[in-house]
Amino acid sequence: MATQWGLCGAGKISHDFSVATKTLPPGDHQIVAVAARSLERAQEFAKKHSISKAYGSYEELASDPEIDMVYLRVLHTEHWRVGLLVLQAGKNMLCEKPFAMNSREVGDLIAASKKSNVFIMEAIWSHCFPLHREVRRLLAEDAISEVKLVKAFFGGALLDIGVYTLQFVLMVFNGERPESIHATGVLLNSGVDESMVVVMKFPRNRLAFCFFSTAVSLPNDATINGTKGTIRVLGPMHCPTTLEVNGKMTQYPLPEPSLPLNFTNSTGLRYEAEEVGQCMLKGMVARNRPWSLIMDECRKQVGMVFNQDSQ
Repeated sequence: MATQWGLCGAGKISHDFSVATKTLPPGDHQIVAVAARSLERAQEFAKKHSISKAYGSYEELASDPEIDMVYLRVLHTEHWRVGLLVLQAGKNMLCEKPFAMNSREVGDLIAASKKSNVFIMEAIWSHCFPLHREVRRLLAEDAISEVKLVKAFFGGALLDIGVYTLQFVLMVFNGERPESIHATGVLLNSGVDESMVVVMKFPRNRLAFCFFSTAVSLPNDATINGTKGTIRVLGPMHCPTTLEVNGKMTQYPLPEPSLPLNFTNSTGLRYEAEEVGQCMLKGMVARNRPWSLIMDECRKQVGMVFNQDSQ
């Protein structure tokens, strides 16, 4: 039976997610409802994407008994509040990144999912791409022997884009926690990071270097240096289609969209929906992401403070 999806938010990413799910077999995934803060906007979105139900509040979506899984795409400052509403209503949830504003809020969401016995996952779609699965396979088979250095570059701020670089590093090191984290950066007058460098040291003298910035153009790629070779994920590394292993290139093409997309390679969101479906079949409750603690530490070291940190 198809997973019945409800979209919490009718913005650009929800549009792309809807287009992406249409590249999957309709017997596996169906979007049956969409909610926005404006009923008119939800109805317009529903008409465009042939969705049967539109709601003018997130509460109505959360109480719809037909929905199996909610895709939460609201402002990330609202992830905690709306996420708790969804989870406490007994709905499974795929939450857009960043999961929440800090690790305390992330912990609240995971605790709520366990209390309601529902599934929750942060929507780091990179992890689900076939190319990233191939990288994990190559590392498991020691294709480049011992990894000594991981480098990731991306244009954007920590809670917007920087999380992709941290996710990649932790994927390479199979979820290990770093022994040390050193972050330095430049903050805008608003308190948001303009640029940040993060250096992490892992056991056995392995290093990772991440640089993300809103001020300069970056290649948006990632490199894994081993003692006997190199793996390179060409940009855009968060939704990649080109892998280079010891100089040999391999392409991982994406399906064509039925409607114009707002963001690069967004039909790749289909892989995220597929992973959610597999997790549901396995009866999983939470797919935790360990980088929220690292993000907290990076913000602390560069002096980036949110109102949510004092609540």
